[in-house]
Amino acid sequence: MSGKYIHLCLLDMPTVSHNNYGLWAYPANQHPRYKDLDYWIEVARLLERGKFDAIFFADVLAISEGYGNGPGVALREGMHVPNIDPFLLIAAMAAVTKHLGFAVTGSTTYEPPFGLARRMSTLDHLTKGRVGWNVVTSYLPGAARNFSLDQQISHDERYEIADEYMEVVYKLWEGSWQDGAVLNDRVRQIYADPTKVHRINHVGKYYQVQGPHLAEPSPQRTPVIFQAGSSDRGRRFAAEHAEAVFVGGYTMESLRRNVADVRAAAAAAGRDSAAIKIFSELRVVVGRTEEAARAKLADLQGMSRADGYLAHRFGSGMDLSPYARSEKIEDIIAAGGPGSDHIKRYPFPPGITVGEIFDDAARLDRKLMFATGNPVQVADQIEAWVDDIGLDGFLLVQHTTPGTAADFIDLVVPELQRRGRYRKEYEESTLRERFLGGGNARLPASHPGAGYRRLGN
Repeated sequence: MSGKYIHLCLLDMPTVSHNNYGLWAYPANQHPRYKDLDYWIEVARLLERGKFDAIFFADVLAISEGYGNGPGVALREGMHVPNIDPFLLIAAMAAVTKHLGFAVTGSTTYEPPFGLARRMSTLDHLTKGRVGWNVVTSYLPGAARNFSLDQQISHDERYEIADEYMEVVYKLWEGSWQDGAVLNDRVRQIYADPTKVHRINHVGKYYQVQGPHLAEPSPQRTPVIFQAGSSDRGRRFAAEHAEAVFVGGYTMESLRRNVADVRAAAAAAGRDSAAIKIFSELRVVVGRTEEAARAKLADLQGMSRADGYLAHRFGSGMDLSPYARSEKIEDIIAAGGPGSDHIKRYPFPPGITVGEIFDDAARLDRKLMFATGNPVQVADQIEAWVDDIGLDGFLLVQHTTPGTAADFIDLVVPELQRRGRYRKEYEESTLRERFLGGGNARLPASHPGAGYRRLGN
């Protein structure tokens, strides 16, 4: 084996178009069947055939309205709307698989912790320990109005809420039911020992939760914690809580720096930084030959649409649609106005114009982690990124379904297996063990959630 195994999840969302705007209309694309349970069963079986770690479900709780001065662009492009609840898909997908994991997005800002804790425990039971939770604080302003708030809670306060939220769910998952609480004693007709089931009696700034947890301990107790915050505050939250981190960057250097920052912050928080798995987005167009891949890319590129990407990028920030194509971004920022602080986050080169941003948005080959070519060329690039940047794996973005994943499974996976960089068979029984090794279904001792276990757990 030439290096560590590469972890792979499929990035998805039960909506028309997710991170591949315009391509929902591609003739072979099945993603518009997102409302059909048979479709998700087909996806689950495909990913298990490809030995994927998990499917990672993104989610949003509002429509992106920042670009185009309203919801029109997002609705026209099918950009994250309409969508359905990803939680409800997992049990059916688990029923037709034995190994595939499921990471699902849940908001700490709008979902009460007691209800989410029970839902995650339910899924962990039904999947026999194959569930992870992608912790988000929800960035779209419209989500606040959808959940009865007059205005969006500030960014940093949303993370303060999230910190207390995690304390509540750790108490429910790790401390409410002791090991051995479930007796299932048919002779004495005692199911659970009341002396080993405890109220948590949490009283904090944001939550008051009595408990006990309604679900008995599931195989992992606490689901694998995923997190994708890119701000300084988000990375600090990830360093304390996350076991798998989705890291982005606008350049290779910023991506490499963000990976190093997450590991350093985790070590500073007293955690084993090697136990945190770091993922980045991956886009692949692969063919049996380089020429076939380039033809496939040209075919896809012909249907890619800029408006969906722009609505996604600027969905909660600055609206560039009213500006002339010739205007420079630096002049727009200097003039101030709504969203100018948001757009400063993007490392646009000096002199770039609105028109250049519009033209570039739909270019599939301009995305940061994009690889194309024959299987050897794509595998070479993936290996180089893992080894150079310090990544543990990728979230594969789909251009079409099942085309992207099927091509990767049929062409790239065998090449990675030949190199010893990808599993040939599943071995682990839970999602956490897939990341940490057999016998590690529970939170590691260095994780803060483990501190809520009761004596004897």
